[in-house]
Amino acid sequence: MSDKSGVRNKLQAGWLILFLLVFVYSGAIASDQAHDQVIGEEVENRASQADFKAGDMILEHISDAYEWHIMDFGDTHVTIPLPVILYDGGEWHVFMSSHFHHGHDSYRGYFISEHEMNQGKIVRLDEAGQEVRPTLDISITKNVTAIFLSGALLVFVFISVARAYTRRKGHAPKGFQSFIEPIILFVRDDIAKASIGKNYEKYTPYLLTIFFFILLNNLMGLIPIFPAGANVTGNIGVTGVMAFFTFVITTINGNKNYWKHIFNTPGVPWWLKLPVPLMPFVELMGMFTKPFVLMVRLFANITAGHITILSFVSLIFIFGQMSAGLGYGVSIVSVGFSIFINFVELLVALIQAYVFTLLSALYFGMATEEAHH
Repeated sequence: MSDKSGVRNKLQAGWLILFLLVFVYSGAIASDQAHDQVIGEEVENRASQADFKAGDMILEHISDAYEWHIMDFGDTHVTIPLPVILYDGGEWHVFMSSHFHHGHDSYRGYFISEHEMNQGKIVRLDEAGQEVRPTLDISITKNVTAIFLSGALLVFVFISVARAYTRRKGHAPKGFQSFIEPIILFVRDDIAKASIGKNYEKYTPYLLTIFFFILLNNLMGLIPIFPAGANVTGNIGVTGVMAFFTFVITTINGNKNYWKHIFNTPGVPWWLKLPVPLMPFVELMGMFTKPFVLMVRLFANITAGHITILSFVSLIFIFGQMSAGLGYGVSIVSVGFSIFINFVELLVALIQAYVFTLLSALYFGMATEEAHH
């Protein structure tokens, strides 16, 4: 009976995740025209000054920013200014990013750099006229704001589900509770329990947190309109912090058997250990390469998807500068490929959340595995 229940839970999780992906994708398709219009207006604004540069446009859309750009109406930029918090010269400087007027002006001697080394970052000029970064920049950027929004949404959802369990204790799940429960059981049973073993409950809260955080931000990144559209999981700083948490939890909870396999691997010939500790060096390096791979894999896959979609959209305007007919002709192919890549990105959003969570669970399992006799 328990086997049938487990199979039923897996099927429910699969169908519910598929429904969630289709729902989010429908929102992304509905906003494609708005997205293309925003990019098109930016291209028209720049066309009078210089040729369209696809690379600059793509980098602008996938990088972080000190304001949240919504749309353009002609020469009017609709943006949400965000707090700038700098510590420099022994003083704190706090003001809104609107003082930069979309990067065209300076404020209190600070401005947003356009040079390649510091592009998009807040800098000031030193006595020699060289750009220097502030001592500390902890501004609330677009990605930070998106993390706050997604975090608040996750907290709201899971507090609501927890309260539903409390109110309806002993009853079958209902409403959104029945939607989210199979996914939670999937992460608990098929990832945490299967990879870690008897101590899986200790690590399940962390694994559930990173799974839903990555999945939600991956999906929100596919919708190019506010409050979605930020490239959170395509930021290597964000993926690096999550990988660092996995590394710390693995290292702290490593048992005697784990460290023995690193510094004195059983079954390895002695000449690989002495006089040059080759195997311990390889195993020790493996401790750091594992979280590094976690960081880069998520960052690279999400960023590559966004760049691919924006590249297809850019083809419309590149050929449109040559000829209006070419632009309209290429637009059919570009939009078709963009839709196809959007479907692929839906799968990538789910797969990358699953892979990051699964590998983290496997690392925890390796660190806590008991010796076999």
